[in-house]
Amino acid sequence: MNDSPGCPLTDVAATYMPRLAEFPSEPGLVAAVDQHAAAVRDALVPAQRGPGGPALRRDELADYVLGFTDWLTGADWTEPVGHDFATLRLTAVCWLIREYGLLDA
Repeated sequence: MNDSPGCPLTDVAATYMPRLAEFPSEPGLVAAVDQHAAAVRDALVPAQRGPGGPALRRDELADYVLGFTDWLTGADWTEPVGHDFATLRLTAVCWLIREYGLLDA
């Protein structure tokens, strides 16, 4: 996977990473994003990887983001004011990107 501007993780991070700055003032947002991050991680990380194995792979998260954003496009989703399921899920993806250093060189 490359780091071009078209990379799905780069695009999502550019749009939704700023929402992580809302965490200190919104504990409910933190809890909701944490639940979404856990759901994404659990869906992508097989239990058999075991200790010492990669907890989350960049290519898997990128594939997930492509599928999710394609679904949003097909549903004619538009970002609302506030937080809905999709914005929480995409913010959770940003949290995972940051926590696992998935865009680090």
